[in-house]
Amino acid sequence: MREKYIVGNWKMNHKQEDISKFFEVFSKTTVGKNCHAWVAPQAIHLPFVLELSNKKCNGKLLVGGQNCCYEKSGAYTGEISPEALKDIGATFVIIGHSERRAIYKEQNSELCKKSSAALSCGLQVIFCVGETLEERESGKTEKVIAQQIIEGIKPLDKKSLQNIIIAYEPVWAIGTGKTATPSQAEDVHKFIRTLWEKEGLPNAHDLIILYGGSVKPANIGELMAQKNIDGALVGGASLKGEDFSALTIAN
Repeated sequence: MREKYIVGNWKMNHKQEDISKFFEVFSKTTVGKNCHAWVAPQAIHLPFVLELSNKKCNGKLLVGGQNCCYEKSGAYTGEISPEALKDIGATFVIIGHSERRAIYKEQNSELCKKSSAALSCGLQVIFCVGETLEERESGKTEKVIAQQIIEGIKPLDKKSLQNIIIAYEPVWAIGTGKTATPSQAEDVHKFIRTLWEKEGLPNAHDLIILYGGSVKPANIGELMAQKNIDGALVGGASLKGEDFSALTIAN
């Protein structure tokens, strides 16, 4: 049985009180045998989350960042250094989330540089890809995702790709309550794995591909039953300990 990864993206949510409540619940959870539980809080909360994870969870919850700069250090006011993320204890970073692409206009070339910097600092990279509703309805899903991978991932050093995780997140299903059907999600995940091999990228069979888009306890089982879905990148349902626990227990 393939291992599963449940990654909570807390986005710009939570105060310290909320985080403490999360850990009160999650610390009592027995994570599924083949499941890895990860969370990405706001950068300002990383030390606090790392402290609680170490004290209350005994290493069963890994912590990462939601974004990083394409430079390791320097005069980049307000940015987040991948080197500093690694130094503080983060193990991964999310790159290219659809909100970063849409709101902050991040392009594939910039995301490739960010991924390269993060990988060189020893972080795992969760690289997000996905199409808008307009692109899906016009039959461009595969074209869009192929471009995102070929421009954002393919130029990277091939040896470092073992530390890349792909997250497929249909933009039209993020925070909308809409979810791609299990078969729709599986079709795209299979396409990504096939494309990976076609483009000469290594270890397509072992590539971890997550699904993101209104994942919750009610639909996690059907999604995780698909052959090419290796886990989930979860937004709203990761904010409460009860919901996140349910997601990790189910796997």
